Amino acid sequence: MSISVIIPTLNAEKHIPHLINNLWHQQQIPSEILIIDSSSEDNTRAIAEGLKARVIKINRDAFDHGGTRNFAIKRASGEIIIFLTQDAIPLDRFFIGNLIAPLRDASVPLSYGRQIPRDNADPIEIFTRTFNYPEQSAIKDISQISVFGIKTFFCSNVCSAIRRKEFEEIGGFPENIIMNEDMVLAAKLILKGYKVAYQSSAKVFHSHNYSLKEQFQRYFDIGVSINRNRWILNNIRAEGEGIKLLKAQTRYLVKQQKWFHVFYSLVQAAVKFSGYRLGLAEISIPKRLKKSFSMHKYFWENEKTRIKEAF
Repeated sequence: MSISVIIPTLNAEKHIPHLINNLWHQQQIPSEILIIDSSSEDNTRAIAEGLKARVIKINRDAFDHGGTRNFAIKRASGEIIIFLTQDAIPLDRFFIGNLIAPLRDASVPLSYGRQIPRDNADPIEIFTRTFNYPEQSAIKDISQISVFGIKTFFCSNVCSAIRRKEFEEIGGFPENIIMNEDMVLAAKLILKGYKVAYQSSAKVFHSHNYSLKEQFQRYFDIGVSINRNRWILNNIRAEGEGIKLLKAQTRYLVKQQKWFHVFYSLVQAAVKFSGYRLGLAEISIPKRLKKSFSMHKYFWENEKTRIKEAF
C-alpha cells in the first residue's frame, strides 16, 4: 500500500534535514513526504523542498492539532498515513516497516511507536518515556477498558500510522481541539470495535525537559481537551493512571538514589494535577486566564472560526 508521511512544522530547520533524509533512506520508502508548515520564519520550507518533500504553507494562527492533520490528509495520496512531529527522529531504517506492520491485520487500523528519551533527558523524563513506551508491544481493544481504563485509548501522533479507509470512516481527527487529538481518534476506533497497536520496534528519539510552568500549562490543556470530550470519561477515571505513574516513578528514583528528583517529582505531580483539574473546570474560567494558563495560546484566538477561515 502507498505511504504518505505528514509532518507539521514550525521553525524546524534544526531537525528537518536529518528527519527527511532519514525517511528517504528507510528500507520501506514512503511514496511522499508532506510538510504542513505554519509560516516558519527560518529556512524550514526551503530545506524541505530541497530534500524533495512536498511543502504546504498555512497561516500560523490556523494551526490546530486535529484540523491541520485533517487538512493534510486530504491532500496526501497514500493509503497509509504516517504522522510524525518535527523533532521525532527514527532510530533505524526499519522504522516505517515496523510501524505499519500491524496494519496488515484488518482489525488494526492504527499503530503508534516507541519514544526513546534523548541523551539530555532528566531522570524523571527518562522514566516517564519508559513507563508510557515500554519494551513490550501491545494490541489494545475494547475488552481492556475495565483493566487499563483511559490508558486503553493512549496513542501518540509523535509517530503513528493509520489506514486512510478507517480514518475517513470515523470522520478523522476532531477539529478545534487544543491537544489529545490522537487519543480521541484511538478512542473512537476502539469503541467502534477496532484495535490499536503499540509497536515497540518502531522507535524514535523524542523527549522534553519541561519546566514546572510548562508542565502546568500542558496539563491544563490536557484537562481542557478531556473536558470537551467528556464521553471519554464514561466509567473511566483518568487520574488513576497518573497515580500509578507517580508510585512507579518514586520507586525508580529512590532505587537510583536520585533524592532531589524524588522531591521534585512530587512537586511536579502536584503541578500537573492542579493544571489538569483547572482544565476540566475551564468553562468557569475567563478566557484571558485560560490563555495565560495554556501552553497553546494561539488556540484561544478566534477559536470557533480559526479552522473555517485561516487555511
